[in-house]
Amino acid sequence: MTVTVLLFASYAEALGASSLVVELGGDATVADVVANVRARPGADRVPPTTLVAVNQQYADGASLVRDGDEVALIPPVAGG
Repeated sequence: MTVTVLLFASYAEALGASSLVVELGGDATVADVVANVRARPGADRVPPTTLVAVNQQYADGASLVRDGDEVALIPPVAGG
């Protein structure tokens, strides 16, 4: 299955892209998507557990993803 991963702010900067196409096996979870992204060069800024949305709905690591889903990895926000 293929999902599109959207990256924002420091995650996009670290990976040099605002989105990635990720190939996964069947019955994949959000945690599998995050692990796949973290395995890429430059992904050291992405923690094992991060805020995630699947198809614009917040999801936890155990949530299943389906072919064609859009998975957004949302970095912590700081302001001042």
